[in-house]
Amino acid sequence: MRKILRSIGITLLILLGLVLALPLIIPIPPAGDTLPVQQLADGDSQFIQINGIQFHYKTQGSGSPTLVLLHGFGASLYSWREVMPVLAENRRVFAYDREAFGLTERPTTWEGKNPYTRIASLEHLEKLLDAWQVDHPVLVGNSAGGALAVAYAVKHPDRVQALVLVSPAVGSGGNPYAKFGWLLNTPQMQRIGPLLVRSIQSSGLDLIEQAWHDPTKQPADTILLYTKPLQAENWDFALWQYSTASRENELSLNLEELDLPVLVITGDDDHIVPTQSSIAAAEEIPGAALVVIPNCGHVPQEECPAEFLSAVNQFLKGIAEQP
Repeated sequence: MRKILRSIGITLLILLGLVLALPLIIPIPPAGDTLPVQQLADGDSQFIQINGIQFHYKTQGSGSPTLVLLHGFGASLYSWREVMPVLAENRRVFAYDREAFGLTERPTTWEGKNPYTRIASLEHLEKLLDAWQVDHPVLVGNSAGGALAVAYAVKHPDRVQALVLVSPAVGSGGNPYAKFGWLLNTPQMQRIGPLLVRSIQSSGLDLIEQAWHDPTKQPADTILLYTKPLQAENWDFALWQYSTASRENELSLNLEELDLPVLVITGDDDHIVPTQSSIAAAEEIPGAALVVIPNCGHVPQEECPAEFLSAVNQFLKGIAEQP
């Protein structure tokens, strides 16, 4: 019996060793058909270096107030293309690709802090505003971009004029992967993680569909434009880093601390950030206005641009009329 137990123990140790070692030694093929972000740029694309990263952005219009558009997880500045020209008719508007998304550069090495953490995203936003010489902008954030807008306004209340939060991901549920953080950040998972996230090339298409109340109304090039960033060099590495970055310093999302004009916009059929979550956020923010757009999903700026623009323009008009 002792010999049997010993054999079982040795076998289990060997299996454990293989489980720990194989992810570190098996070849990980690079993501195919990728290009430097500059080669994927549009004619009106611009790039600016912040903390050693080439950020991709576009700007239109002139006038006041200045709007800065912050897209959500898995999206890019493309998400604003239906509304940006109209918003820029009498205002300056900036939209940029956040870390790990769009055509912003994805570094694979860095000195100091991880550029894919949530705290780094706050610093990047601040330095972008400085570089653009933008003071007191209106931050317009969709989903995770809304969370970034809130966090920035809480940290820098004197630098933000107002917020437009579009289906903002500011619920109290927390990071669903937090309890697995120790596993996701092991050397084994960090090595094979980029391989795992490549499944978004197919699963992400379902998420794009879920973001709309009526996906049959999506423009024909929606999928193409959403998947274009998956041709950028190191997109898989960056997405894994962003998804598993340390949550020790969560963005401050203390909604009750906001002391500025706030508009919350949501669709009445949001399957990504439930409509009720946005309504609850509006109720928690002192003095916030709320607009619920009928027959609309998670990205009203794309699916319901006319209603979205009407709500935003009315809100901005109210700000301008304030003494």
